[in-house]
Amino acid sequence: MIPLNDRGLLLGDGLFETLLALDGQVRHVEAHLDRMAAGCIALGLPALDRDLALGLVLAAPGEAGLTAGRAAVRLTLTAGSGGRGLDRPEAPACVLLASCAPAPPAGAPARAVVASVRRNEGSPASRLKTLSYLDNVLARREARAAGADEALMLNNQGHLACASAGNLFWLEGETLSTPALDCGVLAGLARGRILAAAEGLGLEAREVRVGPEALAGAVFLTNSLTGVRPLVRLDGRDLGEDPRLAALAVAAG
Repeated sequence: MIPLNDRGLLLGDGLFETLLALDGQVRHVEAHLDRMAAGCIALGLPALDRDLALGLVLAAPGEAGLTAGRAAVRLTLTAGSGGRGLDRPEAPACVLLASCAPAPPAGAPARAVVASVRRNEGSPASRLKTLSYLDNVLARREARAAGADEALMLNNQGHLACASAGNLFWLEGETLSTPALDCGVLAGLARGRILAAAEGLGLEAREVRVGPEALAGAVFLTNSLTGVRPLVRLDGRDLGEDPRLAALAVAAG
């Protein structure tokens, strides 16, 4: 049970990670825990209890009866209980919990719109997986209302930032582009693996600050659950395809 005064529930004060499990085996666990630990430092929370977090994550698929096929493990950390108001207790007692649910298919093509909801690049939360995800919820709601699967989000400067649930890339010739982190972008783990693999695939990787008019050629989204997801349509406009996405999908895994 989550107490009624839990700061994650009342204020969105906390972090989460979503991990892919394949046949009960959770992928890239240490990288996800590294990112949550770094998030705790950035938010001024106590150090992550890695042993407890690891145990919860590894046990989650079995406890949910999802040890065959694809599953999504969610690890949630809240700042724990506190009094009324914004100030945390002097020594927050963080709460860790994990759950597991069936995961969406990998690589499913997506249609997107550019959402009116903006990413606040000036907020530290824009570069962390915090429990405050309302902007992403509203952007996705806008996309669904427009008959699309995903929303692309711009920041307050009008620069491309991300999708509501993933990082954004596009291919032009031998160049692989993605929004820079200071555009209000989460340093996605699949994003990092793709950038690391680019040179070996003959691609020049660039982190850029550009508007949506830059999107040409093959556009795709990445996150830890769906891997590389081709974007086939944006604001009613058909986008290109590229056979190199298959190799990028392997790199993202």
